[in-house]
Amino acid sequence: MIRLVDLTKRYGDKTAVDRLSLELEPGTVTAFLGPNGAGKSTTMRMVLGLDAPTSGTAHVAGRPYVELEQPLRTVGALLDARAVHPARSGRDHLRAMALSQRIPVARVDEVLALTGMTEAARRRAGTYSLGMGQRLGIAGALLGDPEVVMLDEPVNGLDPDGVRWIRGLLRSLAAEGRTVFICSHLMSEVQQTADRLVVVGRGRLVADEPMSALLAGRGTRVRGPDLRQLTGAFADATWSGAEELSIPGVTPERVGAVAHELGVLLHELTAIEPTLEESYMRLTADSVEYGAEA
Repeated sequence: MIRLVDLTKRYGDKTAVDRLSLELEPGTVTAFLGPNGAGKSTTMRMVLGLDAPTSGTAHVAGRPYVELEQPLRTVGALLDARAVHPARSGRDHLRAMALSQRIPVARVDEVLALTGMTEAARRRAGTYSLGMGQRLGIAGALLGDPEVVMLDEPVNGLDPDGVRWIRGLLRSLAAEGRTVFICSHLMSEVQQTADRLVVVGRGRLVADEPMSALLAGRGTRVRGPDLRQLTGAFADATWSGAEELSIPGVTPERVGAVAHELGVLLHELTAIEPTLEESYMRLTADSVEYGAEA
């Protein structure tokens, strides 16, 4: 579990994180979203003890990170896949991490196999592609078999097969009862992976909702050869094509029932659902700090 209470970080007159309070439960993939400069990376760094909060607290498994005796066994994190000595092999990098935490060296081979890095493990990390470096970083995050996993941009540099793999990995980690906390700008992947969304803007909490609630249906699209009777039954119905209506705020079940009562033939009945990108843009419209000119 990760618990933040009034977490605040200031740099001079700049407030990067402003009284952020969250409680992230086991068994859930939580996505941490927000525009550039919203305070996401700073928050993650404070959770990991890399930055000291100006005020407030950040606890992992009930304690500050700096008080954990073997932190890699409690929380595994990837914030920067490039934070590896380029002359050291991937396997030696993980061995050094394992020895520092009294983790059996056999676990190194396990996480290399889990991340698909076995064949490249003896190559120098400086020769790795971006995607390979990302896989090595994820292997490091999983090395201690931690109860909490924190990943910043986990799909960065991965090919389509790798993206599909990380999606399944995150879901399986949550299914095992772990707390999974990811930060990403790739909305399509977040929509398929996360259970819960936490959105911040200018350091403040903007939204904290289950994915299902944020993407709840907002209406129905219906297609058929003659839909004129439905326009009389639903006052807000609008034509979106010669044989297609959009009916906001009404479920497909309700539209189908009314069409049946009226004897209207339907060719298609589809729920209109917002995408995560649409919902995110709406939530953060007033929080974009580095917007480019049109």
